[in-house]
Amino acid sequence: MSARKGEGIVYRDPVRALTGVGTLMRHVGRARVWPGRPYPLGATWDGRGVNFALFSAHAERVDLCLFDPAGIREIDRITLPEYTDEVWHGYLPDATPGLLYGYRVYGPYDPKNGHRFNPNKLVLDPYAKTIVGRTHHSDAIFGYRVGSPRGDLSFDRRDSARAMPKAQVVDPSYAWAGDRPPRTPWASTVIYETHVRGMTMRHPDLPGYLRGTFDGLAAKPVIDYLKGLGVTAVELLPVHAFFDERHLVGRGLRNYWGYNTLGFFAPEPRYLSAGLLSEFKIMVARLHDAGIEVILDVVYNHTAEGNHLGPTLSFRGIDNRTYYRLVPGDERHYINETGVGNTINMMHPRVVQMVVDSLCYWVEEMHVDGFRFDLATALGREANGFDPSNGFFDTVRQSPPLQNVKLIAEPWDVGLGGYQLGNFPPGWLEWNDRYRDGVRRFWRGDQGQVRDIAARLTGSADLFDRSGRRPWASVNFVTSHDGFTLHDLVSYESKHNEANQEDNRDGHNENWSANYGVEGPTTDPAIRGLRLRQMRNMLATLFLSQGTVMLLAGDEFGRTQQGNNNAYCHDGELSWFDWDRANSEEGQELRRFVSRLIALRKAHPALRRHRYLHGRDASEDGLKDILWFSSTGREMTPEQWHDPNASCLGMLLNGRARPDLAANGEEQNDGVHLILFNAGTNDVPFVLPGVTGRSWQQILDTAEPGLGRPVLRPTGETFDLRSRSVVHFLQADMASERT
Repeated sequence: MSARKGEGIVYRDPVRALTGVGTLMRHVGRARVWPGRPYPLGATWDGRGVNFALFSAHAERVDLCLFDPAGIREIDRITLPEYTDEVWHGYLPDATPGLLYGYRVYGPYDPKNGHRFNPNKLVLDPYAKTIVGRTHHSDAIFGYRVGSPRGDLSFDRRDSARAMPKAQVVDPSYAWAGDRPPRTPWASTVIYETHVRGMTMRHPDLPGYLRGTFDGLAAKPVIDYLKGLGVTAVELLPVHAFFDERHLVGRGLRNYWGYNTLGFFAPEPRYLSAGLLSEFKIMVARLHDAGIEVILDVVYNHTAEGNHLGPTLSFRGIDNRTYYRLVPGDERHYINETGVGNTINMMHPRVVQMVVDSLCYWVEEMHVDGFRFDLATALGREANGFDPSNGFFDTVRQSPPLQNVKLIAEPWDVGLGGYQLGNFPPGWLEWNDRYRDGVRRFWRGDQGQVRDIAARLTGSADLFDRSGRRPWASVNFVTSHDGFTLHDLVSYESKHNEANQEDNRDGHNENWSANYGVEGPTTDPAIRGLRLRQMRNMLATLFLSQGTVMLLAGDEFGRTQQGNNNAYCHDGELSWFDWDRANSEEGQELRRFVSRLIALRKAHPALRRHRYLHGRDASEDGLKDILWFSSTGREMTPEQWHDPNASCLGMLLNGRARPDLAANGEEQNDGVHLILFNAGTNDVPFVLPGVTGRSWQQILDTAEPGLGRPVLRPTGETFDLRSRSVVHFLQADMASERT
């Protein structure tokens, strides 16, 4: 063992290393160990014993530590006997599921050269399928001496085992009893972005022990609510095991959203009511029975270990140089293209393997239907920048278990060239923030928005119409977990994040929001009525647009976060569903409106076309697939498109022009739709165009949400299009005209 001034301790030899690890015990030899196999990675129960395999290219020795059922006392330590192709492995013929374990990994502690091995620190298996216990915020979990003037160049000899959760060997068998994934086509998909804990914590029909858990989300009252709404998929905020940052815990907060992953194979323990892996599988099976898919929001771009001053929990202590991207020439520090301290090294084949193994595990063993990838640009970045043909994307494309899986990218991160909207490979969908901002700005009344809103309404062909991509490549949303709720979008001019204890510096400043006269809550009936109408306008726009719809959970009844647009750290009433509000008269009225929009979209293929609309296709009568009208009842002119004061337009969708084919080859015929949008503050006399020679049935009006039976209106009639409203007409058939 040697130490040079200004550097950490460097273990040159594994035998000598044993003398420098404080009170660590030697192998006591109680358990039998056989050579085992280097694959699969992780702890694998084969019905007779357990194979342990851990990748580390730079380690010099790996000890497997076994713990009592409480996870407190280390009962045995076994040096893995074999090292094959950079994988340390051994087989315990007497081990069974339920065994708790962790690793101690030996090697150089040399931060300046990217090595941070410290066998005093118990580290989690990256392939752990279940994690038991929680991480205690003790200084012992740091590989260096906290408070030392040498910072992370110092070396800490304290044993971290008592402060660490433990991995658990699992028996993966589960009687799926003929579970059938719904496999909803993309064109018919309606995504509901929600949070396991937030949706269930205050549900009045759930017993306390189910609230905040997978079992709670699988309960009949919750599933009945989702079915009644009409959504086809739930997109769950991160459910991989995650870590509450020390600075949050010190302020009485916690990482509520979960974008701080500790293990990519294990479900978050706080969502398990009885600590059983089967609880997640039961949830998936019950949602599938209801025809609802399960999409996981996954965070493969960084881990919970933070920057060079973060704790040693898993990857850092196993092989820091491999798992993380380090600054060239200064490997003590991490490349931080995620904004949270580190970036996973997706240029290394073993790291790509881990991520793809994780995806395949959740598909094959847990039966999930898709993934939304947080900060997905980081997954496709090579040394020279983002590459849509990089190793990760190619591996995913070639992996058989992932061929029928829904893949959604958040197409940005904070690195150089991080904004990559529209540039992901074929087969991927992308969160479309251009859609989000365009809809917000149009309805707020910003000038010069009609050209942009037209592009967003028709699937953002300007961004996605290439390589055979379809309109559903655009995931359209107005709100998401990150930002204002829909209620707050029309109630606050500015963010109000004081409760985050960051002096309101966090969260987006550019929200394109409005309060319509009063900041926050008001009893003024005129303001409340206008806010509700604007909410209906944005919801109607969302469901009447080409592309894939994503609805933020709670927007259907007006959930509020009191103006907080970054509630990531609030595991409490600020973030949880207010079911009293959902069941109020106003909440139920808005929810009925959303259910009606979903049913309308489901009933009419013209609202969810399989191909982009460019005005090139036409039906037998010569009517184009799409036309745009001004209030005169005539097609929009170039001057009208470029009028900065324009705030009103009509969109005609001809469902009979080259109709789409269903999977069985049948034509999905539909009628002709006319949808009018008026974001202005004045009513507009709009001449209903006579292109079909038939009357128009008015079926939706956001200014009159209680509109009952369709109202028949003749072509050429001047319709009073109310200010700030959306009106939807269908071409009347002959029977309707006779009626």
